[in-house]
Amino acid sequence: MTDNQTPRILIVEDEVASLNLLASYFEKENYVVHKAVNGDEAEKIIQQHTVDVILMDINLPGKDGLSLTREIRNKSDVGIILVTHKDDDIDRIVGLELGADDYVTKPYNTRELFARVKNLLSRVKANPLSGPSGLKTSTAVSFDRWTLHVGRRLLTADEESIQLTEGEFKLLYTLINHAGTVLSRDQIMNRMERREWFPTDRTIDVMIARIRKKLGDDRDNPKYINTAHGTGYIFIAEVSAV
Repeated sequence: MTDNQTPRILIVEDEVASLNLLASYFEKENYVVHKAVNGDEAEKIIQQHTVDVILMDINLPGKDGLSLTREIRNKSDVGIILVTHKDDDIDRIVGLELGADDYVTKPYNTRELFARVKNLLSRVKANPLSGPSGLKTSTAVSFDRWTLHVGRRLLTADEESIQLTEGEFKLLYTLINHAGTVLSRDQIMNRMERREWFPTDRTIDVMIARIRKKLGDDRDNPKYINTAHGTGYIFIAEVSAV
């Protein structure tokens, strides 16, 4: 039996020796540890147990870590840290676009990994979104024909329904909470807790492009997100709490 304060982690790693070693480290730190060597096992554990953080290798046999991240994020707000052998910006950006919270590259320092997991645990149990618009406590906000459902990270309009990744949601909600104010990329990252997984301004730009595509917003003639050239971005639509 465990209480709700005991941290629960799922480690998904196909190298059994590494899996068991990591599991022993977290068990010594009094974590409840679940182990999986592939995506199928991970999915079964997620269905049967509550976990707070998933530490997942990208290069898994069968369904890879990126595909699994996409599927998990569409159903759950669980914390996800991706692990890979490759120090590859493309994998990094794709993983974060799909909803991962953080990213570490092998070989990693165990103490650093513990710190990242601990920080993520704190973040997933708190609401970091804040801004001057007074929307923080709202369950939904509307702009133009769209409604953003805060708890579900869901955009709806008429018969249309679009699920946002965690990164897309936090970025869009940050802009909405500062509607009418130009935010630099650094300011955006600060208001999104400046996570370690934002290696460059490019990550913000990629997510902005994805959000615009989902909203049907033309970057050359925007209705929602305008580019402040040389500075950052500004949300230009009128926003109201629902």
